[in-house]
Amino acid sequence: MEEQLDYAAVRAAAVRTAGAVRPAAVVPASEGVWYALEYLQHTGSFKARGAHNFLAAHREAGRLPAAGVTIASGGNAGLACAWAARAHGIPATVFLPGNAPRVKVDRLRGYGADVRLVGDRYAEALAACREFAAGSGALSSHAYDHPLVAAGAGTLLDEVRAALPGLDTVVVAVGGGGLFAGVATAAREHGVRVVAAEPEHCRALNAALEAGEPVDVPVASVAADSLGAPRVSADALAAARHADAVSVLVPDGAITAARKALWDEHRIVVEAGAATALAALRTAPEPLGERVAVVLCGANTDPGDL
Repeated sequence: MEEQLDYAAVRAAAVRTAGAVRPAAVVPASEGVWYALEYLQHTGSFKARGAHNFLAAHREAGRLPAAGVTIASGGNAGLACAWAARAHGIPATVFLPGNAPRVKVDRLRGYGADVRLVGDRYAEALAACREFAAGSGALSSHAYDHPLVAAGAGTLLDEVRAALPGLDTVVVAVGGGGLFAGVATAAREHGVRVVAAEPEHCRALNAALEAGEPVDVPVASVAADSLGAPRVSADALAAARHADAVSVLVPDGAITAARKALWDEHRIVVEAGAATALAALRTAPEPLGERVAVVLCGANTDPGDL
């Protein structure tokens, strides 16, 4: 079972997830730009890839306990964990902050998860999750900071490349960095540039690059419900240090405008976190590449404010 994030781990994840996750749909958006419609994935976000790979790898190793799996998540990772647990026939106990969007809580329960609402910050939900895992023997998963989770997310890159020959740049939104770390690991194998897009006030990766190590950051953004990780993973920071990766910050106004533009121009509804990737493209002072894929990574949102 892989305990490091490299391209071999991404390829192994592709084998485990084949037939279990939906291959990425890639559609033209404008001249030189394509959208990877990962919000069409099971559970409404890319997180299904990592969750399935995590449990499948543990099943291969004979390490799936009867107590099932537990995770602390602001929503999307919890949904993916619950979905994957149901597919593997084990229970899932999901801890969320009490202010998690109702649409995500309701869907979690729809997947059969035991939902525990704790506090109003991710850190509080995480502490409760760890306590539960220690006492119950449940397998502890993580929303983004695990090589198996990141490797699963990274399977997206090769699917986009297959659909879009000549891809030179991919733009992804960054919260805790699982998607970015996995995609960047695969992209580096093929010489594809990765643009890591973060809200100005949810900048865990950008701040880690400045500090030279993962550091805690304040979280205050319209996209905080999905990109509000207070600290980026070490794997994401390592990936961001390569020359073929670049960190970009975008203001909340641009994120809101990008989300509305997706609806107005394409009738696509995504969460603000997903729109952050498009906002980076729209606010870039110069073209990001000649053949650019923007990953629209999740759509677990209330469209009422569009």
